Amino acid sequence: MSPSQTPVIEIKGLASRFGEHVIHQGLDLTITEGEIVGVVGGSGSGKSVLLNTILGLKPIDEGTIQIFGVDLSEASRATRSSVDRRWGVLFQRGALFSNLTVGENVEAPMLQHGNLSVRDMRELAALKIALVGLPPHAIDLKPSELSGGMIKRAALARALALDPELLFLDEPTSGLDPIGAGAFDELIADLSASLGLTVFMITHDLDSLYTICDSVAVLADKKIVAKASAHALEQSKHPWIQEYFCGPRGRAAAASVAASSRLKGPAPGAEEAG
Repeated sequence: MSPSQTPVIEIKGLASRFGEHVIHQGLDLTITEGEIVGVVGGSGSGKSVLLNTILGLKPIDEGTIQIFGVDLSEASRATRSSVDRRWGVLFQRGALFSNLTVGENVEAPMLQHGNLSVRDMRELAALKIALVGLPPHAIDLKPSELSGGMIKRAALARALALDPELLFLDEPTSGLDPIGAGAFDELIADLSASLGLTVFMITHDLDSLYTICDSVAVLADKKIVAKASAHALEQSKHPWIQEYFCGPRGRAAAASVAASSRLKGPAPGAEEAG
């Protein structure tokens, strides 16, 4: 993982409010091409609000958000649509359409943005389903027939339906057992490397932060207070970062990654921590 210096997401001076309640104030964040960025923060810090604002589901109160160099608040409908095609979203808990099969869920973005025949959509859906590690017969299953891990993979297949360059993940490993979460992390890392994806990932999973993220953006005090590798953040003096990364769970995650990496060379970003 070696990100370039080309900004894919560039946020400057973002403010988000609900009435008089201020969620974000003066928030800046830059994510470069090819980066896998984990976004963390305490309960109520506004992680989902930030994601929804980037996606255009919540209006920008102040500041600017540029995606692929396009200021979406000033973009025409046609330009906005062309940018929308370049990203995919895996919502928390999958958010699959319960009355559709997995194949029909994956085809939904193609129907909205594409002009493919029914046969071509079916074939492309089958390819995406295989890409995320689901068995071929899953294409005809309903979400109610899937395990939690299969739901995540089906939702990921839908997020990849239009061959995006940017992938948004909202708590992708929540609800999965440690083995399933590890397998999903490995899948994300492999897809990012093979498809050249930039990944914006909201997560509480410390293993994910240490094993697959190039950097971690910490949301606290209504803004991004730090963006660095998980190992580098261990040296931060910010109280919340200290508690999160240097508490018992953080130390356990760091030790686990260090143990599994001894035969693979230093962990990503470890040199920053020294």
